[in-house]
Amino acid sequence: MSLPNAPSQFSPRFVALLGFIAALGAVSMDMYLPSLPAVAEYLGTTAAAVQFTISGVLIGGALGQLLMGPLSDRYGRRRPALFGIALHVIASLACMVAPTIEVLIVMRMLQGIGNSAATVTAMAVIRDRLVGGPAARVLSRLMLVIGVAPLLAPTLGGLIAGFGGWRAVFAALALFGVVLGIAVYRLLPETLPPERRTSSGARSVLRGYRSVLRDREFMALALLPALGMSTILSYVSGAPFVLQLQFGLSPQQFALVFAANGLGGIVASQVNASLVHRFEPLAILRIAIPAVLALSAVFLLVAVTGAGGVAALLVALWLLMSSVMFTPANATALALSRHGERAGTAAAMLGALQAGMAGVVSPLVGVFGGDAVAMALVITAVLAVAFIVLAVATPAYRR
Repeated sequence: MSLPNAPSQFSPRFVALLGFIAALGAVSMDMYLPSLPAVAEYLGTTAAAVQFTISGVLIGGALGQLLMGPLSDRYGRRRPALFGIALHVIASLACMVAPTIEVLIVMRMLQGIGNSAATVTAMAVIRDRLVGGPAARVLSRLMLVIGVAPLLAPTLGGLIAGFGGWRAVFAALALFGVVLGIAVYRLLPETLPPERRTSSGARSVLRGYRSVLRDREFMALALLPALGMSTILSYVSGAPFVLQLQFGLSPQQFALVFAANGLGGIVASQVNASLVHRFEPLAILRIAIPAVLALSAVFLLVAVTGAGGVAALLVALWLLMSSVMFTPANATALALSRHGERAGTAAAMLGALQAGMAGVVSPLVGVFGGDAVAMALVITAVLAVAFIVLAVATPAYRR
């Protein structure tokens, strides 16, 4: 079964399916977030160590995507997706019985490897059919589905943990994986016909990665969503400690704040889906990245001075987390458009950069103190690098 090569054929149901596939990693992190302080207490470890259970998912995802991308170019999109979802289920059950923080971190890495196959599949399916502005529109619509995770997953995770403890959250993640696997098996068509698949063998894989690594503009564009993801994950991993421990928000209040920020991201991604009808993705990035860098500076100023109290901090954080959503869809669409013949490999490189960079950067919030100032400093530094990459290594500001 294949899809017609037209944006209109990406029906709401099909986009929703791709969104849930791509959101598997986000759900794995967001549903678990309210349990971070409880895990630290139960396993007798530090906040920084527990944050590595978030980084473990990202690092596993980075490594997994480098493998799953070429496999999806060789064997099609369906089989790697089903394998990854099955691995997610197994790893979730292992996390549920993990006796120590070290075991939990390792199992979360395995969970990330499984999630990576789902992420690669969703991106590659879109690139199999679309490029440029149409791809950016579908990716923005995809963000609508992915954005549901921050709205519902922390609240649901908090409720599950309240009734069954933090281990019950991983049972719920395993169940989610089972349901998603059934949906993929029944509803996801194969979008890569056999005649377009790459040859097997390590040499072919290395040749594919060498091709994308040598493309400097692709690598620059791929760095932009990676830096955007690092911004988001620095917030995601630091927020439970900043908002609950530093500012005294209850788990319910934290879930509401997290949902509000997720809703802001959804709105921004849908505004972007409308803007790409009138403006090129690169033109949007030209304005969006400097704007979000300016907002991060405001957030840092509020965190350092304490001006306006927690209300001002939350407003600045909402504006920042909403605005950063203009970067991933546009930069991803531009990068993927350069390597349609190896969409899986290109998507894997994009995903690996995002997960790997976010996995390295986000723990820095805990390393630098785990408070609001540390979170703001890390975010501002990351966005400053994004602006430099945009200005120096892409045609955004060239005549």
